[in-house]
Amino acid sequence: MSISYIEETARGTQSFPVDALLLTERKVFIEGMIDENATSEFTRKMMYLSRNNGPVDIYISSQGGKIESGLAMYDIIQGFKNEINMYCIGSASSMAAVLLASGQKGRRFILPHSSVMIHEAILQGEISGSATSIRHLSESIIETRDLVNSILAKHTGKTLKEINSATLFNNFMNAKEAVEFGICDKIVNSVFEKEEV
Repeated sequence: MSISYIEETARGTQSFPVDALLLTERKVFIEGMIDENATSEFTRKMMYLSRNNGPVDIYISSQGGKIESGLAMYDIIQGFKNEINMYCIGSASSMAAVLLASGQKGRRFILPHSSVMIHEAILQGEISGSATSIRHLSESIIETRDLVNSILAKHTGKTLKEINSATLFNNFMNAKEAVEFGICDKIVNSVFEKEEV
């Protein structure tokens, strides 16, 4: 559901989507399922914002989603030349946690009661096919796990061995633990400031 705000203009009273207003303020949201649609929308917004040099605030509240979609978002974030402030609001799980960790050092924030969860790459759906196909699928999942874990290692300062161990299970972290692990840099009291708690 789209939320609108009302503004008096020279043409009279007009209604504008709040998302459009927030985009003009250089604020982007990664929320809900990370999939092809979310990636496409995120890419369009970041391309639009790349036309000017100001910082961008990205707010993450997502349980994760498709790894391929998340990796596409990761590439967009890594290629963005401007300052990015990342905020975890609520929770950032699975691929969303990887995106949070991939933010610029010193600019990854988390609210006091927000949480993060990391784990191994998960295969979704039924498995069927020949033994050879299943073996190739298994090898592909391991390659994907190694890729995602190497990204987490790069951005948290942990070794790959430490990340492999930490992602063997659904590893939930509160705000303080997420900062200690290196996924975030600071706990902030609100999304309106960057002062450390």
